[in-house]
Amino acid sequence: MQDLRILRYPDPRLRKLSAPVTEINSELRQLVARMFELMRADRGVGLAAPQVGVNQRLFIINPTGNPQDDRVYINPELSDAQDQDEAEEGCLSLPKITVKVLRNRKLRMRAQDLEGKWFEEHADGYVARIWQHENDHLDGILIVDKMSPLEKLAARKTLRELEDAYAAVHPGWKRKR
Repeated sequence: MQDLRILRYPDPRLRKLSAPVTEINSELRQLVARMFELMRADRGVGLAAPQVGVNQRLFIINPTGNPQDDRVYINPELSDAQDQDEAEEGCLSLPKITVKVLRNRKLRMRAQDLEGKWFEEHADGYVARIWQHENDHLDGILIVDKMSPLEKLAARKTLRELEDAYAAVHPGWKRKR
């Protein structure tokens, strides 16, 4: 687990659809603990398992930075979306890039905890936004997919740098035109 790291755009593993978690065991608990370490180290508020190369339907959040606010969502299901607002979002897999994203303001979440028990939560505002952002990762959706043409133009240099860094380590990778 110590060798896990946050994947950076354009790593193709970020685009894969994640499978449901079928077994909650000590290995999964270790994965969650390592994800919290990585998220804190990069000063994030959320991290999805695909962002560390594990394509399972699992994400963690902590909107405040206080350890007592750590939350784990296994096999999350979002519903009862209400209202919408637009706000800037960043992503640990796309450092130095922010995108204005229209999201639902209020949501209900049904998910499993680390004991395998199903629970429900309601959230609005910032927490609902984090849920949606992390849930997008489970479906292979990144904030670059939500960029306006102007945002793509503004981020072009940073995206190119991320692509060049990835290509340097993965020589067979080809940039999409």
